[in-house]
Amino acid sequence: MTDTQKANNSAPKRTPLYQSHVDSDGKLVDFSGWELPIHYGSQIEEHEAVRTDAGMFDVSHMVVVDVKGADAKAWLQKLLANDVDKLKTVGKALYSGMLNEQGGIIDDLIVYLMNENATEYRIVSNAATRDKDMVQFEKVAKGFDITLTERPELAMIAVQGPNAVEKLAQVKPSWADTLATLKPFVGADLTDIEGTDWFVARTGYTGEDGVEVIMHGDEAPAFFEQLKANGIKPAGLGARDTLRMEAGMNLYGHDMDEDVSPYECNMGWTLALKDERDFIGRKAMVSKRKQSKDDNTAMKQVGLLMTSRGVLREGMEVTINQGTDKEQKGIITSGTFSPSLKNSIAIARVPATLADDDNVQIDLRGKGKFVDVRVLKLPFVRNGKQQFDS
Repeated sequence: MTDTQKANNSAPKRTPLYQSHVDSDGKLVDFSGWELPIHYGSQIEEHEAVRTDAGMFDVSHMVVVDVKGADAKAWLQKLLANDVDKLKTVGKALYSGMLNEQGGIIDDLIVYLMNENATEYRIVSNAATRDKDMVQFEKVAKGFDITLTERPELAMIAVQGPNAVEKLAQVKPSWADTLATLKPFVGADLTDIEGTDWFVARTGYTGEDGVEVIMHGDEAPAFFEQLKANGIKPAGLGARDTLRMEAGMNLYGHDMDEDVSPYECNMGWTLALKDERDFIGRKAMVSKRKQSKDDNTAMKQVGLLMTSRGVLREGMEVTINQGTDKEQKGIITSGTFSPSLKNSIAIARVPATLADDDNVQIDLRGKGKFVDVRVLKLPFVRNGKQQFDS
């Protein structure tokens, strides 16, 4: 392989909206092998637009896989920790972890029921985990009557914010009735309105109302310009991260991975353990559920708020009851400055025995100068409102 071929193979991929980002003055960076905008001039303004009005994100790097076949439901019930049997109406979505046998999280993803017979589903999963996801899909598919079709030709735009749905209806008046009746975590096929491949779902990753729209990549740039012309502000990865952190939403590879169980990253609610369904990782999850809260090896996820100067960052050690015989340690898995709260926030994994009256501190600069932080239940912000008492 020549040096040029190696360079081409390692070069970031581009979504169908690459030129749209360039034309909108987006600052492009490499994100999980994709060239995507970190911001379009001001991360703070983009964050505020989504919290108070409407913004849009190019999420075309996400992986879309269509599942069809007589065993589609049975396969998903084996593959996922949450149970797709909960999906009773076409378009309904389910959030779930896909676990390994030890109960670690291979990925977190969303599944949509696409037909009444439960023989067609759509999976939307993370770009960074694409290769190992596909390996797991195929591995578990052995013996099941299904067909898996990855859809790289599709693009995806998330339109988020308190005015997102209203403004989208102005852009697409023919969607107005569909959008008006679309409930949270439900999608709708727009084929009858727009033609093949158009799909809208009331989902997102910001803690605000809004939708995610899937379409063929060839149609994405014109749609992007329509949204922009109607006052929906382009927003980049920077705002996406501060928004999801304020909303207490995990980022794969940071707040969870294959060594972290759902109980350790606030995903225990996604585990469907009431029946005897034999999903991958079930035995490990049943064992961890029985684990005593007094067991010092058990961990849980919390939010941290720091009102003094400085910024909490991923990898910083959390010290509980520093200098006492009750001292314990945790770790910050995501940290940033919150534009909405005007203070630094973090998502942290700490011992499950952490009590309300424990003293929790961070050594910001690693020099033994500890700073007090407040422990909070996530999220910090939801639908534009602070979720804790000041």
